[in-house]
Amino acid sequence: MRMQFWQTAIEDIYKDEPPNQPVSTELWRAVRKHNLTKRWLLRIITEREKGLEDRAYRNLQELESYSENTQASLLYLLLECLGVKNVHADHAASHVGKAQGIVTCLRATPYHSSRRKVYLPMDICMLHGASQEEFIRGSREQNIRDVVYDIASQAHVHLQHARSFSHNVPAAATPAFLHTVVLEDYLQRVRRAHFDVFHRSLQNRNPLLPIQLYLRSWKKTY
Repeated sequence: MRMQFWQTAIEDIYKDEPPNQPVSTELWRAVRKHNLTKRWLLRIITEREKGLEDRAYRNLQELESYSENTQASLLYLLLECLGVKNVHADHAASHVGKAQGIVTCLRATPYHSSRRKVYLPMDICMLHGASQEEFIRGSREQNIRDVVYDIASQAHVHLQHARSFSHNVPAAATPAFLHTVVLEDYLQRVRRAHFDVFHRSLQNRNPLLPIQLYLRSWKKTY
């Protein structure tokens, strides 16, 4: 029902008839001000609706597809808000979105496992003989670390691909990509924890992140 409300709300917003609801009103103003693409908004809602099925991703490609349709779509909208129309920025956004989706899935693993839920790609778990029950128990065995290594490595690849476009991405697009600092920080910390996704250090905040974000913002790089 909630997703149907937003499907209808988006249609009404683009007819200049937004629902009498605060978020809808602000979104309507943003659409009018920045000429936001309707397709990206609808794609986010459609993909989130699929996510309500509450099951593990069948494979890494399915997780990447979900990330592209949600996280990357949001980045495309942010680029439009920033007035950036650049094919290299779009390519970077696609890879950053995928990296963000993968990292989010990894970071949420301890939380989901504590509630007897596992969403990590099943194909990688099967490849290393890792069962859902092992994740639910918070296992720190090598096969669990191997699963995390494979998934984290794919996030790292997408992050590197995104940064390979940086010389051709307008400086105006930088604010949309600053959170790559947070993604990189998590990937470095999980590597230092030897890919033990349940390691206590991964639950702590990095006090240097604000400084790192400021420096990237000042340099206008991501």
